[in-house]
Amino acid sequence: MQYSLKMQGIHKHFPGVHALDDVSFDVEAGSVHALVGENGAGKSTLMKLISGSLVPDEGSIEVFGEAVRFRSPAEAQHHGISMIHQELTVVPERSVASNIFLGREPRALGGLFIDYRALNTQAKALLDRLDVRVDPTVPISELSIAQQQMVEVAKALSYNARVIIMDEPTSSLTERETATLFRIIRDLRADGITVIYISHRLEEIFEISDRVTVLRDGRTIRTDATADLDEDTIVSSMVGRTIDTIFPKREVEIGETILHVDGLSGNGFRDVSFSLRKGEILGISGLVGAGRSEMVRGLMGIDPVDGGSIDLFGQPVTTPRVAGMMRRGFAFVPEDRKEEALFLGMSVRDNLVVSLLSRLFRSGLIQYGRLGEVTAQYIDKLRIQTPSQGQLIRNLSGGNQQKVIIARCLALKPSVLILDEPTRGIDVGAKAEIHTIIGDLAAQGVGIIMISSELPEILGVSDRIVVMKEGRVAAQLDRTEATQDLIMQKAATGGGS
Repeated sequence: MQYSLKMQGIHKHFPGVHALDDVSFDVEAGSVHALVGENGAGKSTLMKLISGSLVPDEGSIEVFGEAVRFRSPAEAQHHGISMIHQELTVVPERSVASNIFLGREPRALGGLFIDYRALNTQAKALLDRLDVRVDPTVPISELSIAQQQMVEVAKALSYNARVIIMDEPTSSLTERETATLFRIIRDLRADGITVIYISHRLEEIFEISDRVTVLRDGRTIRTDATADLDEDTIVSSMVGRTIDTIFPKREVEIGETILHVDGLSGNGFRDVSFSLRKGEILGISGLVGAGRSEMVRGLMGIDPVDGGSIDLFGQPVTTPRVAGMMRRGFAFVPEDRKEEALFLGMSVRDNLVVSLLSRLFRSGLIQYGRLGEVTAQYIDKLRIQTPSQGQLIRNLSGGNQQKVIIARCLALKPSVLILDEPTRGIDVGAKAEIHTIIGDLAAQGVGIIMISSELPEILGVSDRIVVMKEGRVAAQLDRTEATQDLIMQKAATGGGS
């Protein structure tokens, strides 16, 4: 049996963290090998070692039987290893072809000028190989995220890649786009190319992979044929404990109506009406582009609304603005935590307390001891894994970053908490913990509005479900009547029984 990659006894240390501890990772040539684990398990660090962004402290790496020690991504690419990152690295204003061959464009006239005819021809050949119908001359910014993902695959092939690493490649894709990506992955495997596939979506692991390696706390826990595993086995291996359910629904007493929205309209949504009760979890479902995020951003006052009414505790909210909504008891966890919620160059403490400063220190004098006490309280309460309060937030795992944002909201003592895709891109263990936190908040009487694209999450956590289609409410369902099929039917057609 030929291995495209063999890693033995890999160790990697960072200040205060033993990120990889005697890790072994073997990948059969021409296979799809899944790598799974909680955020912070060591997946990203391991892939950075393979792709040349980091150098191991100890251990050996072989690529197709050749011992290697990469010191740059260029060296890894020279040996046929390419990585497609979750956050795509494209130059928006450049063409598709230029993005594929960036810095390696074919030249004419003694190398003085780019040979655009050759550039576009070579790019089209790569795209045709993937059966991707994209014009190589258009700016890549005009493409959808899914199409940009395919261009990144073409870019990897342009390096004559024999091993392609895909990090959460479907996190921003629809089901149809995911199916297209899986078709391409299968074609790559048929051509003898190895794919290392990282995903938190276990259903994808079972659909696309041949073997699975589980990492936990920087150690290799197991490697097995996918066919020999089930979801419960993978989950328990990832988190080190048995999870009876990823969606631990806590039954709480639903109280009085605290929020009533009637005919709310704005950019991307129209005539939206619903109510929210004390202790209730209201799920918002719908296909991509249904107007879910736009609606809650309008409700929160982030984006303007141009019609409808909002009543909170029976009092009208005339013109929603973020500061005013926060004073009224609203808190919001946005979909894109890195762009809209985190200050990546600041510490865990500063990110957690940033919204509290005006409430804690009305005199304008900041008492850092008090900030430390509040931070310690929520680090303990939400089990945030961080070496210290002073750790930069960018160094935390995605799940722990999300917990810090939720902690910031909880510290505001909200009456209404809006969560937009609160578990996107985080592992199954952290996901279960966040669901538990949501349930605990509901038990304390907080009204919760939660958007999720994962139907099992919507069904498992919500008390009621609002289904949106093309910016409008297509249905409101009680959890006792809701099913995946019914939600999809309402989201796609607005009809059905």
